[in-house]
Amino acid sequence: MLGPVILAASRSDRMRRFVSAAPGTKQVVARFIAGESVDQVVPVVQDAVAKGLEVTLDVVGEDITTREQAFAARDAYLELIEHLKVLDLGTKAEMSIKLSMFGQALEGGHELALANVRPVVEAAAAIGTTVTLDAEDHTTLDSMFAIHEELRKDFPQTGCVIQAYLYRTEADARRLAASGSRVRLVKGAYKEPAEVAYQDKAETDKAYVRVLRVLMEGEGYPMIGSHDPRLISIAQELARKAGRKLDEYEFQMLYGIRGEEHLRLAAEGHRMRVYTAYGTDWYGYFMRRLAEKPANLLFFARSILTKG
Repeated sequence: MLGPVILAASRSDRMRRFVSAAPGTKQVVARFIAGESVDQVVPVVQDAVAKGLEVTLDVVGEDITTREQAFAARDAYLELIEHLKVLDLGTKAEMSIKLSMFGQALEGGHELALANVRPVVEAAAAIGTTVTLDAEDHTTLDSMFAIHEELRKDFPQTGCVIQAYLYRTEADARRLAASGSRVRLVKGAYKEPAEVAYQDKAETDKAYVRVLRVLMEGEGYPMIGSHDPRLISIAQELARKAGRKLDEYEFQMLYGIRGEEHLRLAAEGHRMRVYTAYGTDWYGYFMRRLAEKPANLLFFARSILTKG
């Protein structure tokens, strides 16, 4: 039951200050965050690709309170694209974007987020890569899906994320599993009420399999976001039954988690993409990684105790 408590703490300024100041924080954050700047993350990207992996890059930061911060987030992604252009990796290095960073929660936020994300998607397409819109809490999803639909008119390769623990997701998957679509399925990592989301892990896992079957049997490109060995095995079986080739879906896992599994799947011929976050505003992202798995929290606690 620690997960919901940690997720609540992810929105607390007091906890943000405490965690940031803890002696062992830097060591643990480095496990999940690939660096603070684009210059630091480029070697990480190059190393991953050299090992047969692919990456999706996330400039961390969600608590945007001004339009100027939203413009700065847009510019950070444009800077990233300039660095990727030199590497010439194509879709081996794509980007993931949270629309909250682009001003979605501000006054007129839907239009602002769309205006900010469009030049990023356009610049990504110009260097031969793609953008995936991350899912956030359930109150933001209608806006995210509407922006996704609008972007796909000109950039049909634009992807989006759906979350298995939400009751609405199976219906969303059926709508999205069309030719040319790119959909990443994750379990979900936000604190959601029982009115909209499963609270039990077993129920979430069952929903994940149901939704994954819809995506595999559809005409789009499924992206399986999970570290769960059982779900990975089920995904492989569903892909086989759907007659999918190894390049007609991909696995995605987080940087810093199950690195040996990344390499194993790639060695088997699977497309294996590592979700690689970087930047200075790491707190919200970091706290969700702790909430997802008790072992991550224990690792953090031990680091504080041994460094204190």
